[in-house]
Parts: sequence; C-alpha cells; structure tokens
Amino acid sequence: MAKRTKSAVKANRQNIKRREHNRALRSKLRTGLKAIRKALDAKDIDAAKTLLKGTQSLVDKMATKGIIHRNTAARYKSRLVARLSQ
Repeated sequence: MAKRTKSAVKANRQNIKRREHNRALRSKLRTGLKAIRKALDAKDIDAAKTLLKGTQSLVDKMATKGIIHRNTAARYKSRLVARLSQ
C-alpha cells in the first residue's frame, strides 16, 4: 500500500475481505468438483448423478459471481456430463 489515506486504507481492508471470501468460494468449488470426479473414478454412477446436480449449480453460481469465467464454468460442466455419459 503506497499511500496511507483513509480511502486507501479502507480499499485495502475491502480487498482483504473480498480476497478471503473469494478464496473460500473457490475452495468450495474445487471440493465439489473433486467429489464428483472421485465418484466417477469409482464407477459409482448413482452418486455421481446426485452430485452432478449440486456441482452444476455451484459452478453456475461461481460464474455468476465472477469467481470463475463463464467459459470455464461451461467447460467444467461439459466435461463432467461427458464423463458421466461414458
């Protein structure tokens, strides 16, 4: 932080909060993706189908909030559905 003006200090505080919040959301997303991939690797189709709905919703939320890019979200969902349909 170069300057110590009130606005710079407040902006830094907001950035720290926002970064921590985004990090938590991204972690939640990665955990969800890992869970469905693990179910697919274990050939547990029923569990994968139930996890898919929640994971797709989670991916869409992260794209809407700007945590991940919308094309990245589309790619994640496409790949999960493709692996499930194999």
